[in-house]
Amino acid sequence: MEYAKGRIGRVFTVRVDHGDDLLLELIKLAEMEKIESAVFMLLGALREGKLVTGPKENRRPPEPVWSGFNDAHEILGIGDIFLENGKPKIHLHAGTGRGESIKLGCLRGESEVFMVVEVFIFELEGISARRVMDAEQGFAPVSFMQIPDQK
Repeated sequence: MEYAKGRIGRVFTVRVDHGDDLLLELIKLAEMEKIESAVFMLLGALREGKLVTGPKENRRPPEPVWSGFNDAHEILGIGDIFLENGKPKIHLHAGTGRGESIKLGCLRGESEVFMVVEVFIFELEGISARRVMDAEQGFAPVSFMQIPDQK
């Protein structure tokens, strides 16, 4: 286990509107506001989305199982923002549902908003973390660098 200790910095309340691409809008905001480390939660609805709902087999690197939808689904999610190769990378796990159809996974690719998605972003200060590709694992986990306490 690795960890870093920090504190909450800026807080953003964001409305992503009907027809917008949720993940793309979050990336644009992170770039515009220079958000390098953050956690967020969201709620609302998507018209379409693609989720990774697990690995096909229990081995690394994993081959993803994809699940998607192209009709309006409610969404509730939690995620983080860290830089990967100098650019904001969104990692969002979400549950989506419409009627009896419920999916849970990592939202990736295009994600068109239906009506509205509200996002609450909590920037993390005092933490130097980046996503660094690990070929053995097949993804870019968060890697930490220690920052001296600043008082």
